[in-house]
Amino acid sequence: MSDRELVEGLRRNGIVDTRVLEAMSGLRRADFVPESVRGSASLDAPLPIGEGQTISQPYIVAYMTQVLAPQPGERVLEIGTGSGYQAAVLARLGAEVFTVEVRPALARQARERLERLGLGTLHFRVGDGTLGWPEEAPFDAILGTAAPERLPPALYQQLRPGGRLLVPVGPQGGNQELIRVIRPPGDAAPQVEKLLAVRFVPMTVGAPAIQPH
Repeated sequence: MSDRELVEGLRRNGIVDTRVLEAMSGLRRADFVPESVRGSASLDAPLPIGEGQTISQPYIVAYMTQVLAPQPGERVLEIGTGSGYQAAVLARLGAEVFTVEVRPALARQARERLERLGLGTLHFRVGDGTLGWPEEAPFDAILGTAAPERLPPALYQQLRPGGRLLVPVGPQGGNQELIRVIRPPGDAAPQVEKLLAVRFVPMTVGAPAIQPH
């Protein structure tokens, strides 16, 4: 299967946002995975990228991006850089991307990969994603690509009024759900919507953030 066929499969499976499909069509998923698994890069399946982490299933990347609906010029915080693939999709959609990764080696590899591809405005940080990036808040949208057992309060607090947060929540190996949270203006309660059952690697609590760029 080619990347083009993969994207056509996403369309058939309900991804209707043409901007998302075009963004993913312009990326080679093989550029974001280790050489040992590149032969499987065009499959609609998660793949290992080292250090016990994975690149998400393309359908999940497309679905989450479609639900988040990032617009050109919006400031989007991503928790869990991983391979850099999700950040690349966001950048191709015109978002200004702030991405945090707790594992220095993965963060370095992703940064080198994304800078080499020259995709847009991206900022990189190594540190504990559950803390967000308070110095750069507020954000229009926040996307988590790993699952905390409970929603980290710092992430919600770093949303602008009207901003949206999309993150999988639940224990490793247990029931996880992808949830969307909207922060209303004023002191109104968060609007929380459960979207679908998912399975993600856990969101790791790590060292204080370093290397902001």
